[in-house]
Amino acid sequence: MTLLIIAYLGGALTILSPCILPILPFVFARAGQPFLRSTLPMLAGMAATFALVATLAAVGGSWAIHANEYGHLAALLLLAVFGVSLLSPRVAATLTQPVVDLGNRLLNASGKSGSAPTAASSLMLGVATGLLWAPCAGPILGLVLTGAALQGTNLQTTLLLTAYAAGAATSLAIALLVGGRVFAGMKRSLGASERIRRVLGAAVLAGVSVIALGLDTALLARLSYASTASFEQAVLNRLHAKQTTGAPSEVASNGTMIAATDVSRPFRSDLPVEGHAPSLDGPVEWLNSPRLDLEQLRGKVVLVDFWTYSCINCIRTVPYVGAWAEKYKDQGLVVISVHAPEFAFEKKIDNVKKAVGDFKISYPVAIDNDYKIWRAFENSYWPAHYLIDAKGQIRYHRFGEGNYRQTEQAIQDLLREAGSDMAASAPVTPDAKGAQASPDLKHIRSAETYLGYKRATSFVSPETLHADAAASYSIAEPGLNQWGLSGTWIVGAEQATLSQPDGSIAYRFSARDLHLVLGPGLSGKPVRFQVTINGKAPGADHGADTDANGNGMVTSTRLYQLVRQSGDVEARNFEIRFLDPGVEAYAFTFG
Repeated sequence: MTLLIIAYLGGALTILSPCILPILPFVFARAGQPFLRSTLPMLAGMAATFALVATLAAVGGSWAIHANEYGHLAALLLLAVFGVSLLSPRVAATLTQPVVDLGNRLLNASGKSGSAPTAASSLMLGVATGLLWAPCAGPILGLVLTGAALQGTNLQTTLLLTAYAAGAATSLAIALLVGGRVFAGMKRSLGASERIRRVLGAAVLAGVSVIALGLDTALLARLSYASTASFEQAVLNRLHAKQTTGAPSEVASNGTMIAATDVSRPFRSDLPVEGHAPSLDGPVEWLNSPRLDLEQLRGKVVLVDFWTYSCINCIRTVPYVGAWAEKYKDQGLVVISVHAPEFAFEKKIDNVKKAVGDFKISYPVAIDNDYKIWRAFENSYWPAHYLIDAKGQIRYHRFGEGNYRQTEQAIQDLLREAGSDMAASAPVTPDAKGAQASPDLKHIRSAETYLGYKRATSFVSPETLHADAAASYSIAEPGLNQWGLSGTWIVGAEQATLSQPDGSIAYRFSARDLHLVLGPGLSGKPVRFQVTINGKAPGADHGADTDANGNGMVTSTRLYQLVRQSGDVEARNFEIRFLDPGVEAYAFTFG
């Protein structure tokens, strides 16, 4: 029930996001119409269609890709007819009879003089709008889709997606009711109902054109991808925790580094008790340590860190977790890293061992390939931190990167509560380089993008995406936050694999850093590549895994930093050309 409430609130917050903009012309075209016969069926159709399509997307498969592709085209056609009908009933009447009938139904739903809207036509419009709606994947929607990816799509996933869509529909209904009053006032004062209808028709057609040309992606990217993330994170911090008392768990002693002032009585932290810590049973292997359990760690403060080694957000937290492990090990802190894989290649223990060595991780690592610890903690995030006190109780959690000062203060509080007499100290400031450096949040206008068909978005090569089959692709120049392939590729559920040499991936991005998760494929042979930015060698803008000429080599499956803009951050065309076959490309991330 808690997750359903979270999903509903996350959907309601979508009204504050720029992602809602493309469907507003279609929604506000219902302004002034009867709520039960017009507005409610349309919003219900939109919510149900989004939930269904999102569920199918989570299932994945080539059939779902093509179904969504054709549904998108059908939705654009349907809405175009609706817009033309609003502009001119005469134009609608010149169409072929079946299309005329459909246009008249939509026209009736939009408020044609002398006719009443029907629930069926409004529902049809809602279905079309639902096929076009692609909300930003903020923390809450990410929670739902991550659960589907890890545990498989099921009834719970569909219910959560429906709750999310219902929340969005609720906020849109409120906005529409307010908008309806405004439109009614305009009609009374100006007597301009016909002109208003034509303006709405033009807005609908403009919206259809923008979406058909892919310009909505570029426009929304310029606004901000972090639009509602802070609101959603606040909702999660308050509702997703287990039963708590006192202040929210991400706040500890007001975030400042202080020592206990009253030595006459034991220190007691204000951190709430969130529940008893679950078992650490289930890892397929332990690295840097024999098997551990929480009973043998009673009396210690334990930091459980969920991560996966190709996740950029996790990579950026590793320096802080390592610094805490070193700084507080003599005070009673035990750090346990739980590696829960996102991609199949992250289940390979040798890959994890290499990553642990590359990141210089010396604390215990539990390889949770079967997600047993993940599920025991009811976790849904990479990265996620849980602090367990000396009595075995969860006292603090943090989802995502950041809030390092507050997390370290929570560590200090629980260590003092356990009896440590440590003195006050400044927070750690690790010297993070390359991909581990903190992101430039002010300038990020590009979001994580997957290349496997299961979660692929914004693919703009003119050729149809062929799932699990070799096909030739081409790309001219993608729009902002769009990508495409060139050469012969096999696009699988998780990755795109180059089957012939001299293939490339192009992406137009706007961020300081560009990363790409790459692997050498089944052969394991190194793959040479060259990176260009705006058609030229990157020079001073090269990343940690390329040189100034853009040259690099894929030697293992991991995240590669390919671009770090040294000057002003602006939108640029990125292209990576692979000189050898076999490379596997998984996901773009930015910083």
